[in-house]
Amino acid sequence: MRWSLYLTGVVVSGFGTTAMWLVSGIWVKSLTGSDSLAALASFALWAPVLLGPLLGTLADRVRRRPLLVVLNLAMAVLLPVLLWVESADRVWLLFAVLVLYGAQGSVHDAAEQALVASVVDEGRLGTFNGLRMTANESMKLIAPLVAAGLFTAYGGGPVALLDAASFAVAAVLFALMPVREARPERPEARNWWRETAEGVRLLRASKVLRPLVATGAFTMLLAGVNGAAIYAVVDRGLGHAPAYAGVLYAVQGVGSVLAGLVTGPLLRRIPERTLAAAGLALFALAMGVRGALPYEATALAASAVIGLGMPWVLVAVMTAVQREAPAEAVGRVAATANTLVMAPNALSIALGAGLIAVTDTRVLLPLLAVAGLAWATALVPGARRAGVLVGDDA
Repeated sequence: MRWSLYLTGVVVSGFGTTAMWLVSGIWVKSLTGSDSLAALASFALWAPVLLGPLLGTLADRVRRRPLLVVLNLAMAVLLPVLLWVESADRVWLLFAVLVLYGAQGSVHDAAEQALVASVVDEGRLGTFNGLRMTANESMKLIAPLVAAGLFTAYGGGPVALLDAASFAVAAVLFALMPVREARPERPEARNWWRETAEGVRLLRASKVLRPLVATGAFTMLLAGVNGAAIYAVVDRGLGHAPAYAGVLYAVQGVGSVLAGLVTGPLLRRIPERTLAAAGLALFALAMGVRGALPYEATALAASAVIGLGMPWVLVAVMTAVQREAPAEAVGRVAATANTLVMAPNALSIALGAGLIAVTDTRVLLPLLAVAGLAWATALVPGARRAGVLVGDDA
């Protein structure tokens, strides 16, 4: 019962977040006419992830379920402010809310991972994280259509209200969860900066987490370049209008939904490192095929495989953090890992934009695919050792 409430909360808040993410850039563009400012809307949402280790410390200082309730209620109250954004001179208010939105998301993700790690049996973590991935990704198939329709008909205000309502519903669902948590201990001798540094130290000291987080970061680095190249693939390779990228993303979303469903059974049989290696290999191979073979059938198939492989890497990292981090520091370690994994994606989008200007995607993407396959191959020997250790423990 409690986890059906949790997953329903993930679905509801994921719907609103995806809708707002899509509309924010369109909203800025429609008011200002500036492509640069529209791109900065996405950056405003991403920027707080750079402060992830610091923000994640909050998730280890208080009980996680009440924190989730408060965070969702805070956004439900804040988002209606965007009804005042009706002209270009008020766009600054939208940017301010987006930065707070991103900061809330960093704390929220850390609190979620810490809560799950504390109350879900270790053997079921992979299954649960896979279901969460499926729930979240499924909303990416529906929310963009609803958001685009709302914005076209009524503007950005109703989308903000829809998102606010989704946060309010999620807060109620989290509040109803029958979860008992002990209040975290806070020794007097410690302070916020030292606790944050400890999360970084624990991650760096872990022989299990270091290669997994590095693999996640490398995967998202490739993903950023791949995302930046998608319009070149659609235009130069497939000969379609830019809107066709939406079709490829939708097919990718279907692959991600499937990835979440099969992740749990896989993680009951193989260690996280093996799953991450397989996910990176699939993602890299599909990226290279989509670049080298510009045909509609291969592009669609490759998009589905990209959607399948990339979530495996992310779920593997998340599950390993929940298993390996000390219970009192899961929030900090999870937030640090999230920063290290996600920050390269934002940076590589800009890198990809530059690379596709001077390099043919039929050359660039296969070269990146070779690098990804090489990384995945190097990860496999360690994955085999991890599998032996898991078998010995069993």
